[in-house]
Amino acid sequence: MLEPAMAGARFDRVILNRADLRSQTVRSLRRRGKYLVADLASGDALIMHLGMSGWFRVERTATRPRRPDPDRALEQRHDHVIFTMSSGMTVVFNDPRRFGVMDLVPADRLAGHSTLVGLGPEPLSRAFDAMQLARRCAARRVAIKVVLLDQRHVAGIGNIYASEALHLARLSPLRPAATIVTKTGAPRPECRRLAAAIKAVLRRAIALKEADRYRQSRFRVYDREGEHCLTPGCRGRVVRIEQAGRSTFYCPVCQR
Repeated sequence: MLEPAMAGARFDRVILNRADLRSQTVRSLRRRGKYLVADLASGDALIMHLGMSGWFRVERTATRPRRPDPDRALEQRHDHVIFTMSSGMTVVFNDPRRFGVMDLVPADRLAGHSTLVGLGPEPLSRAFDAMQLARRCAARRVAIKVVLLDQRHVAGIGNIYASEALHLARLSPLRPAATIVTKTGAPRPECRRLAAAIKAVLRRAIALKEADRYRQSRFRVYDREGEHCLTPGCRGRVVRIEQAGRSTFYCPVCQR
């Protein structure tokens, strides 16, 4: 959604507290963990995080004033950053709860930025595989779901997709992380299944563009407490528990 509007385009107008983004060209847009990073022609990088309620709205730049729309005006109250791009598109950051973050930093300081330092490997990168996951889980007695949510071990896996990946891999979220690794540190078959499931779940989510459409296509377990498990042949029902302050959904019958 953002890349076609921003990549290769110039910031013609920026409405926010600082104006030094104007006339800068976005060379590329990429993800690092739960952050979006826009690499600029100036050599700087714009770091963006949606927070808990933030989202981007992309629309064609209006050439003439629109008629007042009460419903739209209510939504626009939370438009905190507006990028007018040379591509003819306007990118609006809307954040009702104001937990979102944006920061402009020199590219050579990006890796050491407080928001990005210490992040684990990207789950969709070639570097992330069963062996990489095994290294992160070895000797860790905490629950595997807790490890997946820790951004120091794997970057960018949220609560929803951690539950979904564990169900696809048929692994209990309560299972100690070390049990999917052999004594020599090699990945067990369960570890290989989980690494593949993480990639599959995230790729599907990206293909569907956003969590709302993923939800409409039917989650495997998330937010389905009491419903029948979708694993073929399984007669279990989805239960909800709490782990590390977050809701976990899983099937106690087929997830071991």
